[in-house]
Amino acid sequence: MSLYVIGDTHLSFGVNKPMDIFTGWSDYVSRLEQNWRNTVGDDDVVLIAGDISWGLDLNESLPDFKFIESLPGKKILMKGNHDYWWQTKSKMDKFFLANEISTISILHNNSYRIGNISVCGTRGWFYDAHGEHDEKVIRREAGRLKKSFEEAQKLGGEPVAFLHYPPVFGGVECPEIMDTLRECGIKRCYYGHLHGKKNHASAVSGIYDGIEFYLISGDYTQFRLIPVSDNNNFTENS
Repeated sequence: MSLYVIGDTHLSFGVNKPMDIFTGWSDYVSRLEQNWRNTVGDDDVVLIAGDISWGLDLNESLPDFKFIESLPGKKILMKGNHDYWWQTKSKMDKFFLANEISTISILHNNSYRIGNISVCGTRGWFYDAHGEHDEKVIRREAGRLKKSFEEAQKLGGEPVAFLHYPPVFGGVECPEIMDTLRECGIKRCYYGHLHGKKNHASAVSGIYDGIEFYLISGDYTQFRLIPVSDNNNFTENS
């Protein structure tokens, strides 16, 4: 069993929201599917780090979930800023069960042990936001990251963090998220959200303040899945 990650699939089987109009997104769904099938086995796990579907609710996103369900492996989904369909974990779990979706799990205030890795994470927030509302959201997201990390500790293994928003960009930090990563002793962090060559060029990739960062936005990876580790079991702590 191996763990892979990709962000920002931006699927739109249920709504008219084509991404092909943007540079680097030509025929992206076919590229994603081909890369996925060429890489992932039935016993592997893929984490999609947010901005998964353009659907405005669970029913609009159902065709996208069905597409993900049809692909090999188990899947872990976490929230991005465009995942308007997102509900409580219990509602999403019930929706998947009712629609015979059995390979998709949700990362939200919980953790998954995959071999020697304990997956933890949350959406995060804008690194340069300073409004009163933004501060409330950032504190909440930092709390969710810490809660997920605490659940990862119970499972053991190396805690690896997954975020949607970059916790640092162009040398500017989101202090609450970065402080939580440091406090939790995170050594590896994967994130998405950033699109286009200009943003990709300014992204932090590599070691920053003792943490190794990886940008995994779909257009950045050319819709290839990025390996995190080779493993041999899958356990949830929820």
